[in-house]
Amino acid sequence: MEHSDLVRQVLKDPLHWPAFGFGLGLMPFAPGTWGSLLGIALWWATPRDPVVQLSLAAAMFLAGIWITGASARRIGVHDHPGIVWDEILGMYLTLVVVPPKPLWILAAFGFFRVADIWKPWPIRDLDHRLGGGLGIMLDDVIAALYAAVMLLFLQYFLI
Repeated sequence: MEHSDLVRQVLKDPLHWPAFGFGLGLMPFAPGTWGSLLGIALWWATPRDPVVQLSLAAAMFLAGIWITGASARRIGVHDHPGIVWDEILGMYLTLVVVPPKPLWILAAFGFFRVADIWKPWPIRDLDHRLGGGLGIMLDDVIAALYAAVMLLFLQYFLI
């Protein structure tokens, strides 16, 4: 599918709007990185209350299973790179474990993007074995867990 055809299809169907990060997933380069930046903005805008943050993350995960799965079916591509709802959630989840300081946010961004792109075990297996929205969402949640563990490890030794 041509990029211009995809843009038209996404803009015409409101279901695609959240799946494509309200347009950020349509960026011609690194759409997952742009979606991750939206995850940072969302985290910054929410209270630093773990109950609020984890409740929002759970709601985003459940909604994301349907949103990303339906969007992928409508465009005919499983886990299209432009579908970034999963990166938004993954980045948001990663940030839950860090203090609101620029270096920690940057470290969280780096660790999450590396885990999301590299897809260490079992992320790659989940990405290939699970179809639909659950597969799209779960690989980024596991990437967020990997990144969060690395950040907690760093905090233990640095703080």
